[in-house]
Amino acid sequence: MKPVLALVGRPNVGKSTLFNRLTKTRDAIVADFVGLTRDRHYGNAKHGKQEFIVIDTGGFEPDSSDGMYQEMAKQTRQAVAEADVVVFVVDGRAGVSAQDHEIAKLLRRLGKPTVLTANKAEGMLDGTKLVEFFELGLGQVLAVSAAHGQGMRDLLDAALGLLNLPDPEAEVVTDNSVIKLAVAGRPNVGKSTLINTWLGEERLVAFDQPGTTRDAITVPFERGGQRFELIDTAGLRRKGKVFEAIEKFSVVKTLQAIESANVVLLLLDATQGVTDQDAHIAGYALESGRAMVLAVNKWDAVDSYQREQLQRSIESRLPFLKFANLHMISAKKRQGLGPVWASIVQAHKSANCKMTTPVLTRLLLEAVQFQAPKKSGMYRPKLRYAHQGGMNPPIVVVHGNSLEHVTEAYKRFLEGRIRKEFDLSGTPMRIELKTSANPYADKD
Repeated sequence: MKPVLALVGRPNVGKSTLFNRLTKTRDAIVADFVGLTRDRHYGNAKHGKQEFIVIDTGGFEPDSSDGMYQEMAKQTRQAVAEADVVVFVVDGRAGVSAQDHEIAKLLRRLGKPTVLTANKAEGMLDGTKLVEFFELGLGQVLAVSAAHGQGMRDLLDAALGLLNLPDPEAEVVTDNSVIKLAVAGRPNVGKSTLINTWLGEERLVAFDQPGTTRDAITVPFERGGQRFELIDTAGLRRKGKVFEAIEKFSVVKTLQAIESANVVLLLLDATQGVTDQDAHIAGYALESGRAMVLAVNKWDAVDSYQREQLQRSIESRLPFLKFANLHMISAKKRQGLGPVWASIVQAHKSANCKMTTPVLTRLLLEAVQFQAPKKSGMYRPKLRYAHQGGMNPPIVVVHGNSLEHVTEAYKRFLEGRIRKEFDLSGTPMRIELKTSANPYADKD
């Protein structure tokens, strides 16, 4: 699983700027005033060949009596609980504050691997002006400038160096006969109830014990001769004294479960409809290339009008999941569960489908004959042959000339014909276009 780095510090020290720098995005809003970031933000990042997850948190004021800041402190504590390494960000120009001491005290008590980072340290990279930060008792101080990208390599070397990470290039041997199924969804949507129903016992209750909120819950299961590993993504509640109000749902745990799964079963709540959180989980699974099945739980608890509204909501808010089979179920009453298994097996089969070059090329040429791509100016794309470029998800590579002018609509047209030929359902599919080099381009 990807390691997790949490950015922690008092307000306005540049955590969001650092988050954007590490993830190479502009997902976190940045402005020069206190308290802008209130919730946790998650992003993927990469250092060399090592991928990891970054969490941006709101300004941490442990002893604040203000309601908003108390909620931000709760979010930060959750991020620390989820993280493998904490990056404690301080303001290199403002110096040490009382808040910094309080945060350092908390981090020392937790014993979580921590890297102390002095941001806004342009012109201070020699470290002589940062000596005062040693009094925080967290060891070496790394001087960085998130705004200018200075010191990023040293920061990531130090943070990831605290973990015993496997070589990202090491070959991982997997048992392809076992389907890893992640059951994902919002809190209280019925994920654990569904798994317990499948198992025929209250299996997951035994896991509700003191420990970190990131403990993986993987349960072996066999059905019809097919072996599965069921991954429950419901976050565990930590009962230790340090975290008294940790929320039950762990976003990091869901992201990591999706990464490690072969198929994702996205569970929706019929009584709540499709929410932003559902769309975010679905989007992350799609971005990860995972095969998916949609199931609406608690279908027995809604009337005909609510059912109609829910189906419209799925069509409008999750249009990018048209490839996924949709099922209406009731985990509590064991209704509609059989067809879900058939879709899970089909999605896994489709994600690992082998497509031969002759068949793909024939499909491509037939598609062009039926409907040629539109001409763009003086160029008309010429599609010559296709081959498979990967599996899970299936990738089809199309070769030809002037393919940069092929529209997204035409790519969807090709995808539809390929899906129909190979009976691909439940898996995303990617089409890559490669234009042949013009041998006369450099000649007069």
